[in-house]
Amino acid sequence: MSRIGNLPITIPEGVTIDVTDGNSVSVKGPKGEIGLRVDPDISVEVKDGELRVMRPTEQKRHRAMHGLYRSLINNLVTGVSKGFKKELIIIGVGYRAEVKNGVLELALGYSHPIYFLPPDGISITTVSERGKNPRVTIEGIDKQLVGQVAAKIRGLRPPEPYKGKGIRYSDEYVRRKAGKTAAR
Repeated sequence: MSRIGNLPITIPEGVTIDVTDGNSVSVKGPKGEIGLRVDPDISVEVKDGELRVMRPTEQKRHRAMHGLYRSLINNLVTGVSKGFKKELIIIGVGYRAEVKNGVLELALGYSHPIYFLPPDGISITTVSERGKNPRVTIEGIDKQLVGQVAAKIRGLRPPEPYKGKGIRYSDEYVRRKAGKTAAR
């Protein structure tokens, strides 16, 4: 029995959910609008300010889809009401980040600057204070897209284990290794 799938999704103020053709869900809220196509076997119904996801049988596939689509729809509702946010920290001497005309410009120790154009629906902001590491904040209503953009930016210079230089998530812990020791 799916514990996640059986939980109802409460619809917050200002959020409207439309279920069309039984398998297409569109969610509209103060931050924007986003949609999802649900598997035809899974049924979605909105009643009394709550959304419920139901499965037809106890097959393993249906049980798996039940929890999956409930979580995906819950992420849509959270995205249009509150939004999602990931924060990256850039650590390294001379490493910089700034947004110019909607394009993220990064200096990460390479011989050239790196320009990153965010996809539609994603906003990127940077904070650079003297004496502190630059921070890059990625915000949007689509949880998957926010995470993917953050992972792509982090992949440009992942943190290395010796000095800890590179781009890391704000809540990420980088395990450090001991370097070479001098010969005795």
